[in-house]
Amino acid sequence: MSIIAVLFPGQGSQEKGMGRDMAEGRPEAMDLWRLAENKSGLALRGIFWDGAEADMADTRALQPALTVVNLAFWQMLGAKLAPMALAGHSLGEFAALAAAGVLGVEDVLELTALRGRLMSEVKNPGDGMAAVLKLPQDAVEDVVSVARDVTNAELRIANYNSPEQYVLSGKKAALDAAAGLVREQKGRLIPLPVSGAFHSPLIQEAADEFAKILAKKSWREPRIPVFHNATATCEADPAKIRAAVTAQMTSSVLWIQTMAAQHKAGARTWFELGPKGVLAKLAKANLKGCEECEAHGVGTLDLAQAVLDQEPQEMLSACTNTKRMKDQKDEE
Repeated sequence: MSIIAVLFPGQGSQEKGMGRDMAEGRPEAMDLWRLAENKSGLALRGIFWDGAEADMADTRALQPALTVVNLAFWQMLGAKLAPMALAGHSLGEFAALAAAGVLGVEDVLELTALRGRLMSEVKNPGDGMAAVLKLPQDAVEDVVSVARDVTNAELRIANYNSPEQYVLSGKKAALDAAAGLVREQKGRLIPLPVSGAFHSPLIQEAADEFAKILAKKSWREPRIPVFHNATATCEADPAKIRAAVTAQMTSSVLWIQTMAAQHKAGARTWFELGPKGVLAKLAKANLKGCEECEAHGVGTLDLAQAVLDQEPQEMLSACTNTKRMKDQKDEE
């Protein structure tokens, strides 16, 4: 069995009914939903199990609800997987902090409810985000530089998701200019349904409010190293961890760099705990050429139970929804 790292997904991985099978099958998971509803003041189970798509996209509900789902999988599988490292994509970093014991579960659910509310209150018409596909990093960086120069407006790479996928964040004029430049280079730019220019200085006001609450929490040394979005490094000092998390809301998500750092640290098998399997798919592109690397998405109670029931050397075969990197074909 190769060395394992665990990943937690972030905003964009939500789906209708997420976590319901886990909660109805495991009382401790249902308790997490109740706690998150108490912290957020929202009927999260009604929204995500029986609600409308528009309600599920509301970041105020989405952030604590997705964190509950991520943590429910960790509750069930953390001891079994015994990872050497953790990471979470954007919002998912908070589940990683709870899994590592840096922050308590109650604090993390309170923080993600607050984070969702603060981000939903960002009201700068025209600010937004867009995914860029089919262009290499240097080309995307050139697009950003030119679009900023011609519009004199804020624009940056907010997410370095994989060598095949980047996300831009900024003002409408700069995003419009970037769209034209991407088309000229035969790439694709897809606007994202978000309410602001997240992971950029354009939400600094919300980040400042969030930082005040982060400073009041009790931060502990991690039981398991957490690789942070803002730095792609892990820290043992609680003060440095808090600094990395405080910077996260306005910093780029360095996911390519995080995956490379975990690989360098020895990880060869990744389990994504949460719905959809987005990070497991990104891992294929980030770890291309690593024949011994595996990435598996565990997003249902049945899959989690299959992993739990296996002997360590058999865990990989339990996750039938993924294959070895070298055997997978590129997806559009």
